[in-house]
Amino acid sequence: MSLRHAVASLAVLPVLAVPATAQAATAQHHHHVPPQKTHFDLQAHRGGLGLTTEESLEGFGKALRLGVSTLELDTHITKDQKVVVNHDRQISAQKCKDTGPVTPGDPMYPYVGKYIKDLTLAQIKSMDCGYQQLPGFPEQEQVKGFRMVELKDVLNLVKSYKAKKVKLNIETKVEAGAPEQTAPRELFVRRVFEEIHRSGIEKQVTIQSFDWGSLKEMHKLAPSYPLVALTNYDFLQVGKPGASPWLGGIDADDYDGDFVKAAAAVPGVTALSPNYGFPQNGTIADPAFRFYPDEKMISEAHERGLKVIPWTCDDPATIEALMDMGIDGIITDYPNRVRDIMADRGMRLPKAYPAPRH
Repeated sequence: MSLRHAVASLAVLPVLAVPATAQAATAQHHHHVPPQKTHFDLQAHRGGLGLTTEESLEGFGKALRLGVSTLELDTHITKDQKVVVNHDRQISAQKCKDTGPVTPGDPMYPYVGKYIKDLTLAQIKSMDCGYQQLPGFPEQEQVKGFRMVELKDVLNLVKSYKAKKVKLNIETKVEAGAPEQTAPRELFVRRVFEEIHRSGIEKQVTIQSFDWGSLKEMHKLAPSYPLVALTNYDFLQVGKPGASPWLGGIDADDYDGDFVKAAAAVPGVTALSPNYGFPQNGTIADPAFRFYPDEKMISEAHERGLKVIPWTCDDPATIEALMDMGIDGIITDYPNRVRDIMADRGMRLPKAYPAPRH
């Protein structure tokens, strides 16, 4: 008898034959260890920056070949309104170095240290953003001579892999706490929307932001896009007078300071992404560590039909503890480690896509 048929025959046994304690244990077991068919959202943070230079096409390609459910990435808008894929609003000297001005005597040169919103795509493309391995990530494959890419390049890469089951979780990095440091919100969101819409794979996209005003703006332009509310807790500004600039007009205190209730008030939100715990890079082995998402947060989110996908956790034991609490996915720098955990637990693994033949 096949396992499937064995399970089917067990299903017809009367429920009364199972003691209540055993029922509770079974329910608890299923709650803690997702069955193989469960979809767990494995998100490669910035393409998997633990494995490859962050937000490079090489990194996104490697993640697709490894097999992830989602490519997580960040966007910024240049002075000439191009959508580039980069985490930092200000060019980081740790990640990029100048190679020379685009035009002789360019007053914006050197470009490192400048805000992306004040630089043109040509100026940004002149910088070498793969000149060194990122400190703290010894396994990271360095993409030497890497030039920052545009959002359309990543969308086209996914299309070239024919990776139709992969999502792109695209963050609009509007700096709500210092709006002068990024492109204006409406322009920012509109340009990201236009690139996604033009790609023809908008059904594979989710939009995330710490700036819930951006989420509201995107919902006006694209009501069908699933939205993800990010927070690090501090941005909620619980117990402080007035609404946090990060929450798009929502005052968390009107919702008892509750992240789930406040985020659920944003139209189009389908998932929550809290920081996984404090301190931000801590692990379950640290005596002072505490989780931010807990079983209460997760169950309340689930009751509202919302998923919980914390960011950005790399420690296997900590990831397993989060899985035991019932999270729906994880954003990680090391998608290979999470795949190993999923395989050990008998969970369904995301499809791996071969590199396209040219």
